[in-house]
Amino acid sequence: MASKSAEQIADDQAKQEAATLRTEELLASYRREALMGGGEKRMADQHKKGKLTARERLTLLLDEGSFEEFGMFVRHRSHDFGLEKQRPLGDGVVTGCGRIYGRFVYVFSQDFTVFGGSLSEAHAEKIVKVMEMAMKNGAPIIGLNDSGGARIQEGVVSLGGYADIFLLNTLASGVVPQISAILGPCAGGAVYSPAITDFVWMVEGTSYMFVTGPNVVKTVTHEDVTSEDLGGADTHAQKSGVAHFAVANELECLDGIRTLITYLPQNNKEKAPAVSTDDPSDRVCTLLDTLIPDNPNKPYDIKQVIEEVVDKASFFEVHRDYATNIVVGFGRLAGESIGIVANQPLSMAGVLDIDSSVKGARFVRFCDAFNIPLVVFEDVPGFLPGTDQEWRGIIRHGAKLLYAFAEATVPKVTIITRKAYGGAYDVMNSKHIRGDMNYAWPTAEIAVMGPKGAVEIIFRKEIAESAKPIEREEELINDYRHRFANPFIAAERGYIDDVIEPRDTRLRLIRALQMLRTKQDTNPWKKHGNIPL
Repeated sequence: MASKSAEQIADDQAKQEAATLRTEELLASYRREALMGGGEKRMADQHKKGKLTARERLTLLLDEGSFEEFGMFVRHRSHDFGLEKQRPLGDGVVTGCGRIYGRFVYVFSQDFTVFGGSLSEAHAEKIVKVMEMAMKNGAPIIGLNDSGGARIQEGVVSLGGYADIFLLNTLASGVVPQISAILGPCAGGAVYSPAITDFVWMVEGTSYMFVTGPNVVKTVTHEDVTSEDLGGADTHAQKSGVAHFAVANELECLDGIRTLITYLPQNNKEKAPAVSTDDPSDRVCTLLDTLIPDNPNKPYDIKQVIEEVVDKASFFEVHRDYATNIVVGFGRLAGESIGIVANQPLSMAGVLDIDSSVKGARFVRFCDAFNIPLVVFEDVPGFLPGTDQEWRGIIRHGAKLLYAFAEATVPKVTIITRKAYGGAYDVMNSKHIRGDMNYAWPTAEIAVMGPKGAVEIIFRKEIAESAKPIEREEELINDYRHRFANPFIAAERGYIDDVIEPRDTRLRLIRALQMLRTKQDTNPWKKHGNIPL
């Protein structure tokens, strides 16, 4: 067989180079098309609304240059209602993985410029794929939601796509952290995916979540309500509790998610990463020695206690504006992540009600699922009385917090700063429900109820028959306070491990958590418990 001439070889090389060039140009063309989303005009409209595009959001969320995209060239497969003539690349959602402070996360970002970010069969498949990868590889999943809802033209397959996502959300729950940011509309069935995730962020003025919109509400209930009042960021952060965080703009939202990730482990088999700190473990918290008022009915700010005890500037509050009578959030002690649950005397005297019980229970269960030790600051006068609370199920909802603490097997340390009355004493991580270390300040009052209420019940007849009932009642109150409104009876029984000076709280917590670092505890085998939902 004759060998090719130099001219033929050169010609073949030219053809191969031309083919390669055409392929490269085609790939470049496809990439340009995908990167443009719904086009310049729709991107401009997004900016006019004060919103970023799907890809701009990922650029801000992830470490520079770390984003690896999956499914850039996916197109929908629908042929109804003229959709076959509109088949944009990516189909309205950008999916992939990247890093936040060097740690892997999986992401999806809905693109409102493409069909209003509506969810199609292909769109849902992209999200499901990235969620499955997150579970297999043990890394958090972050969803940036900005969608008009199901793609109506696709009918039931779009609804099926939502259900596929809901299933993955449920299976991933407690396996990898799930974070949702609502950066535009989120209505109808779309709201249930974020609702299953661990943390929901919303942006004031541009985020909306509701099962049915204002027009349907007006038709059905005859209520006139705006989208903002019905399902805006403030509504869900303050009233419903659906949103854990409500922030001023998308930049603050994306930066907040980056910060939140630093407190969390990659998955349920790991522990949160430790960070270096120059805050001494033996730092004396002198402010705490004088923080508790002499008058037991006078409030103080429990957040001052938290911020004084944890590593400087490490307190990251969750659900700040909802059920403010309890405070939950993350912090660090000696560089290690902790979850904090604290009664807040500044709000409703720190009493436990329905909303605060549910708020606390959900946070406790998250921390337990992801190996984050719990620190409890207790100052609770009891559960909120009244017909409203009883008829709405304070018994059932209060039991959720009890269940969550009792079920948790992570290290659990309690500090009783002042009041620990009644059943609320038991619920707030008492020794009886497997609190590992339980400390009290000298100002702690541990009793069935406050001195005044106790005396009015025990000595009602004696006070009524006394020649000086007011003076006699005061004597009995002082006697009851001396006997029971202190931590030493509980300490005698071993329910309190030590009575400590407030100034030593930081050091004692750090020592306790270091001791508990290798703790192993298990619950009886079960498919799952039946928490009183």
